[in-house]
Amino acid sequence: MEHYLEQLNKSQRDAVENFEGPSLVIAGAGSGKTRVLTYRIAYLLHRGIRASNVLALTFTNKAAREMKERIALIVGPDNARHLWMGTFHSIFARILRYESEALGFPSNFTIYDTADARSLIKSILKSFHLDDKTYKPSVVLNRISAAKNSLINAQMYAQTKSALEYDASIRMPKISEIYTEYTRRCNVSGAMDFDDLLMKIYYLFQKHPEILKKYQDKFRYILVDEYQDTNRAQYLIIKALASDHSNICVVGDDAQSIYSFRGARIENILNFQTDYPTHEVFKLEQNYRSTKNIVNAANSVIARNKKQLKKNVFSENEDGEKIKVFSALTDNEEGTQVVNEIFDLHSRDHFDYSDFAILYRTNAQSRIFEEALRKRNLPYKIFGGLSFYQRKEIKDILGYFRMVINPLDNEAFKRVINYPTRGIGATTIGKLENEANATGLSIWDVVQNLEHNNAGLNKGTIAKVANFVHMIQRFTGKLEELDAFDLANEIANETGLLKDLYQDKSPEGLSKFENIQELLNGLQEFTTNGREQGEPNGLHNYMEDVALLTDQDNEKDEDRNRVTLMTVHSAKGLEFKVVFVVGMEDKLFPSQYSGAISLHELEEERRLFYVAITRAEKRAYLAWAKQRYQWGKLAFCEPSRFLSEVDSKYMDGASGYGQRHVGGMKATGGLAGTTSREKRAVKKPAIQPNLASRLMSLRKTTGAAVEFEGDDPRKIQAGMMVEHQRFGSGKVIQIEGTYPDIKATVFFKSAGQKQLLLKFAKLKIIG
Repeated sequence: MEHYLEQLNKSQRDAVENFEGPSLVIAGAGSGKTRVLTYRIAYLLHRGIRASNVLALTFTNKAAREMKERIALIVGPDNARHLWMGTFHSIFARILRYESEALGFPSNFTIYDTADARSLIKSILKSFHLDDKTYKPSVVLNRISAAKNSLINAQMYAQTKSALEYDASIRMPKISEIYTEYTRRCNVSGAMDFDDLLMKIYYLFQKHPEILKKYQDKFRYILVDEYQDTNRAQYLIIKALASDHSNICVVGDDAQSIYSFRGARIENILNFQTDYPTHEVFKLEQNYRSTKNIVNAANSVIARNKKQLKKNVFSENEDGEKIKVFSALTDNEEGTQVVNEIFDLHSRDHFDYSDFAILYRTNAQSRIFEEALRKRNLPYKIFGGLSFYQRKEIKDILGYFRMVINPLDNEAFKRVINYPTRGIGATTIGKLENEANATGLSIWDVVQNLEHNNAGLNKGTIAKVANFVHMIQRFTGKLEELDAFDLANEIANETGLLKDLYQDKSPEGLSKFENIQELLNGLQEFTTNGREQGEPNGLHNYMEDVALLTDQDNEKDEDRNRVTLMTVHSAKGLEFKVVFVVGMEDKLFPSQYSGAISLHELEEERRLFYVAITRAEKRAYLAWAKQRYQWGKLAFCEPSRFLSEVDSKYMDGASGYGQRHVGGMKATGGLAGTTSREKRAVKKPAIQPNLASRLMSLRKTTGAAVEFEGDDPRKIQAGMMVEHQRFGSGKVIQIEGTYPDIKATVFFKSAGQKQLLLKFAKLKIIG
């Protein structure tokens, strides 16, 4: 037992061995967080704590599975098997199934993913005769999701004045009614969405204190990974479970809190010490991942944030190469430069393609790099693309599985009733759905009694629907008899789904058939593993796993030897030998969608940049483009203020970013404090009069052909007064670069400070 503790440094070991009472483990990037969490659980079991009394919550099934496997190697598989370890959603779904009677829900409830939930929203919009261009389903669903994460149910939402006023302001005043109908239809279908798994467990504990007490007594030791990513609902549920014994250990890094748009609250980790006054703090500060230069550069950036838990992250690895910064004339050139560097590093320094990651702020930026990689014929993958489980053919067969497990599921019913074709068209399905909505029943309830309802179907159609019903009932009768693979294989064959795909000999059809075969292979593996490990291996067990998969759980082995393209948000928790952070421009990174950014938003963007840099092990690159197409128009770009915040001694090719004005902000470099610009929201400049329109007016009055021509860029010097066709007159503050790529920082009276490339700006000297 002692040998694995000897693998830990002193801080890590202290965090493992001190397991009584509340503990906050502040884990810097690359500091061995997962190892500490894993060994702490193993240590608990070694000290005689029963595995069934330990609750460990993570954000991905992959993380939970890997930790459980490591724990099993230390304490043995029999001991580790009874741990309650998994994602928030998987653990809470398990509890909700156990306590379904108190909820008034079936224990075999379906879990709707985002696609299912959006489909239901579309159906409601159609029945309400609302235009889905005004009531965009994704926006409506986001509003409902945000409400649930704040523990506001449909009834409360209808009484929340601020929510109703906001909905009216965005011209969607009926969201409250949609939320109410969405809730009703989920209840009728015996379905919950992801957000329900949190909201319903919270209200279960609120309304049934005896159930809460049962789980407080059961979970004597609670561990939470990535605590900085928890939302309000998760925070309150954890607090309720830990309130009786306070044996709670949370692990996280406030400097990597980047998911506020999903409802994550950095305050949860910042306020832990206030919530639990008898706490102990353990700081994991040694970074084992990155070189000294990368760690120090990241530290110099994050030090500017005011809202943070102080720590001194350091590395004892080699100094490594400095962070390389380069600019490109255009976004296309940026893509070419990055890909050329990847090609050179692969050829010259023998890096594998899987060692490289290109990280960007928005998904839209991927196109440039995809094109550049294809031109060089380099293999790549885009992380966060269409999941295997979201492909149509996979959704179709999963729809059958859902129907067999929970026939009340309306969305699954509509998906599979006429696939493969059974002569049951959209008109029939519409009549069945209307009858179900009118009677407050599920469609399944309606079709089981077609002879005595008002759906208005003829005898031929009734017979076709009845055949479908009998088929589903036959499969349902085998749920307890057959394992997941045998039942799934029977469903795939007897429904005609496999035959339908097999007969399509097009490349697309063959690909779909292969995907179904891959799914069945996965089911066979699931069934075999369950049998060998003595765990449940029924179809409903498999479907629960699939419903709760996250993006990272879907990665396939064959995709790994490729250059990875992903957003910085998607990269959190990952590491690569070489990282390119691209699009390092103001209003792109940091993002300013609305034209203004608050201090709170700026600090989160800075944390996002910190996450991006700390993904790198050996080398990091920062790239930006001087011109970029935005909304079909070529725009001039200014380098990101974050470039000026990296201490210049850790950068190569920075051209003094750390010591000069960048994007209109004077940067001091190093560990300087927050500038005055950061202490206020950056205001969007008002729309300014266009000089061209004034010239057009002059042309009309004089009859002269007036054309705006700029002076030779080499003549323009700092301190001169100049005129721009759009921005009017202004004063040149600074000149940078050499001809023909001379760039000027100009303060315009009407438009504020701008950075312009002179060969395109056509500035005219006026004084």
